[in-house]
Order: sequence, then C-alpha cells, then structure tokens
Amino acid sequence: MEIPQNKFQKGQYILIDKPLTWTSFDVVNKVRWLIKQEYKLKKIKVGHAGTLDPLATGLLILCTGKLTKTINEVQAQEKEYTGIITLGATTASYDLEKPVDIEYPTEHITKELIQETAKKFIGEQEQTAPMHSAKKIDGKRAYEYAREGEEVVIKSNQINIKEFDVEVCNFEGNEIVADGKINQEEPYQKGIHVQFRIVCSKGTYIRAIARDFGEKLNSGGYLSKLVRTKIGEFNVAEAIKVSDVESLF
Repeated sequence: MEIPQNKFQKGQYILIDKPLTWTSFDVVNKVRWLIKQEYKLKKIKVGHAGTLDPLATGLLILCTGKLTKTINEVQAQEKEYTGIITLGATTASYDLEKPVDIEYPTEHITKELIQETAKKFIGEQEQTAPMHSAKKIDGKRAYEYAREGEEVVIKSNQINIKEFDVEVCNFEGNEIVADGKINQEEPYQKGIHVQFRIVCSKGTYIRAIARDFGEKLNSGGYLSKLVRTKIGEFNVAEAIKVSDVESLF
C-alpha cells in the first residue's frame, strides 16, 4: 500500500523573511530538518529560489517536494529591493562583510547629482558580479576563489533595471534621518547615505550597483543595508519567520 504524501512532499512554496547573518542554505537546512522531524521522513526535497547574502534580509522563497522543479521559473521573475548605499568609501565585498578599505571625497556630491545619476542606471546594461558572490565560474563559486586569494576573470552579464528610486539621507550621530521623516536605528558609518528602491531583472547584484553608483559619482560606494521585498507576485509582507515554520504543520 502506497503511503500518502504530505503537502510538503506534494509541493509547497514557503515564503521566509530571512534573518540577518543567516545564509540562504542555513534557512533551507533548518526548514528541511523541521519537516523531516514533523513527518518522520528520511528525506524531503527543499530548495530556495534565489540566493540572499548573509547581510541581506527579506523574501526568500523555499520550494518543497515536486515544486522544486519550478525553482528556475521562480528565480527568473522580476525582483524588488530596498536598502541603503553609503557613499564616500569602498569595501572589498561592496557591503559590510568586509571593512572599509579606501575613503573618497564626497564634498562635490549634491542631492541633484545623486538623483540625476540614478536615472542613468535605468534600462538594459552590462554588469560585472562582485568577486565575493555566489556566481559560478567553471563550476566554482566566485567567493571561493576570493577566499583562496585567486584572481579570476568574471564575465559581465546583461541586466535590466526598470525602476531606481533614491532619497538622500543625512548622517546625524548613529541615526539616519531623511528629510526629518525617516529615523532608523542602525549605526551606519560616516558618509552620504542614499536610501533606495530598485526593481530589476534576474541576475542583478545590488552590491555591484552600489559599487558602480559610487564610481559614477567620482567617489566610492558600498551597500549598508539590503532587503528583498518582492519576487514576481510574491511579497515579503506575506512571509513568515523561520521560527514560525512549525505553525504550517
């Protein structure tokens, strides 16, 4: 007699609001373990549709069972991110994973210049992925080469940025204040902080946008904060925390 499959074996999408410092695989492994424990399974297919860096938070879509076959289809959908780019310095990873290595002048940067520069990013373009990224080169992740100190050539790929909205923030102590309205608790480093919302195609690296944004402003730039808010019609507002996964059983 065939044992009936539970809903996760048949296939489910689980929307997770990924916590800070967790890797995407940490989330997959935790959820897989929880499902196996609940249903006394030896194995269950669980995968994610699009990697999020450890220092990024937001929407991570897990596919289980037969729906793992749709991972590529989900990954291919348009994505929306929000976050903060800090101008006036660079890091080797283009985010806060690595410390600031070089500082640049920002006296020449104005709000108007930032707004005009953002407009130049709209449309199809070539982008080179960060060396500290999950991009595969000859079957190996780029960050693995970086950790080993190996230099490899990363080929550019075509991306499409549909929307890129920016709002300049002022640095006041350990708070970010934008036009007196936005007050965030994160203690960002010195520099000009640009809060953004971006809608882009698959394969777009937001850390690379931060790098290129700084360069176009004749300064430096790195990513201080990143939240993935949408993948296609899926929204982070519908996502749950990893600790709440058991409520789905």
